[in-house]
Amino acid sequence: MTSLTGVKVIDLSRVLGGPFCTQMLGDHGATVIKVEPPQGDETRGWGPPFAGETASYFLGVNRNKQGLSLDLAQPAAREVLMALLEQADVLVENFKPGTLEKWGMGFDTLSERFPGLIHCRVSGFGADGPLGGLPGYDAVAQAMSGLMSVNGGAGAEPLRMGVPVIDIVTGMNAALAVMFALYEREQSGRGQFVEATLYDSGISLMHPHLPNYYLSGRSSGRSGNAHPNICPYDLFPTAGAPIFLAIGNDRQFEKFAKLAEGAALAEDPRFLTNALRLAHRDALRESIIELLAHQDGVSFAEQLMRVGVPCGAVANTAEVVTHAHTQYREMIVRLGEYTGTGSPVKLSRTGPTYRHPPPEFAQNTHAILNGLGFDATAIADLIERGAAPITIQKN
Repeated sequence: MTSLTGVKVIDLSRVLGGPFCTQMLGDHGATVIKVEPPQGDETRGWGPPFAGETASYFLGVNRNKQGLSLDLAQPAAREVLMALLEQADVLVENFKPGTLEKWGMGFDTLSERFPGLIHCRVSGFGADGPLGGLPGYDAVAQAMSGLMSVNGGAGAEPLRMGVPVIDIVTGMNAALAVMFALYEREQSGRGQFVEATLYDSGISLMHPHLPNYYLSGRSSGRSGNAHPNICPYDLFPTAGAPIFLAIGNDRQFEKFAKLAEGAALAEDPRFLTNALRLAHRDALRESIIELLAHQDGVSFAEQLMRVGVPCGAVANTAEVVTHAHTQYREMIVRLGEYTGTGSPVKLSRTGPTYRHPPPEFAQNTHAILNGLGFDATAIADLIERGAAPITIQKN
């Protein structure tokens, strides 16, 4: 038994935000049917590396799903989707706003036919407002939400973050929205439209820069790895791996100074409080670099952590995967030949389960259509007409 056992999700989304959301729901027990267009989810081709003909990018966010393809431009395919929605609790899609409405399948129409359906849309900017309906991409949202303006070295150009952080957070927000709506439906018996946009999600990540602006009226600049409100909170070189010190209070600073054999640092009048340390940031950084010059980063970071000083050595991808704590936290998933990243959400009784690797294109077509009551002749007709293709159609 898992948290979402019995919940059925129809996933019309592609690329990252929507698929990340539906994988989270699937990991926690929901039955997820991924409906791809005839050309397939474009991330199937976003490689190398590939497993067969499927790129790692697709494999990373599409496990615990069944695969079907529908050409929703065809009325017959839209009838299949309606049959799927008859049995569904949740619809997740990231079409450009107006697309489903063009096909006569907007929320107003769907909610009238399926009053309990929760319709979740992931989009760039929402359907209305000054930017409503415009296409959204992670890097564009990073730029427009302010994140790039605060990311990068002091005096350097704005820098895109090295992971699609807004896409991923938007997927998480979409999953939260679905869960909120499912809970509310228990009281009202009614579904509703919920959405998560890249723009809103990016702005929500601008902490503490937006709160700082609300009080000061000044835009934040780029400070590299340093924190605008806390010091020392920065990356420092060592004799080995660089380490990130995240010292949040005076007691932690005293412990760091003692362990680094620089006890006088904690007694220096320039560094007695966080505000003073911020005022003398450059001098403090020089002193810390000198203290750490002979330290092995990995072992020293662990020593600091064990006395309550937040610190971590910079790890590369391979080191993260092989770290003992990564394994202990069950953050690496293996299903036969498939390897993926585990769910970050753990529950004591109804935790995540990993039941199916990501589907091949339209892998479950016959089983899904049979479950909807289509006989062999009807299924063959849908396939032949291209309404439910079983091989990727080339543009």
